[in-house]
Amino acid sequence: MVVQIRKIMKAETAVVCERPLFMGKVAAGFPSPADDYVEGTLDLNTYLIKHPAATFFVRVAGDSMIGAGIHPDDLLIVDRSLEPRDRKVVIAVVGGDLTVKRFRRRGDRVFLEAENEAYAPMEMTDEMGFQVWGVVTSVVHLL
Repeated sequence: MVVQIRKIMKAETAVVCERPLFMGKVAAGFPSPADDYVEGTLDLNTYLIKHPAATFFVRVAGDSMIGAGIHPDDLLIVDRSLEPRDRKVVIAVVGGDLTVKRFRRRGDRVFLEAENEAYAPMEMTDEMGFQVWGVVTSVVHLL
């Protein structure tokens, strides 16, 4: 199954969403004493969205990108102002459909690669109606 885009949503940055940012780091191994102070606040819009007018959220359907940490129903933050570079995860139009894949450039050839061994790389050709729609900058998924 090709990972498809279920929904596209415009980034809303007019609302400030500041939350406390603690100075200390959380131990992933053995617990350490908690820090009792806050470093400041963190606005997730500012942290995750660098170009608000060009940023969109998309919802994922499919499993071809699980190796990149992208799962079904995840929310991707996509910046359409960024140029695709080799190895970046992109939203691409292929044959009129949106898909999320890793962008690979080998000389003058372009491939879209899944992050799941069940799917073969796809070489892009002029006949496929290929276009990069945007570059994925972050993925959000619930635990």
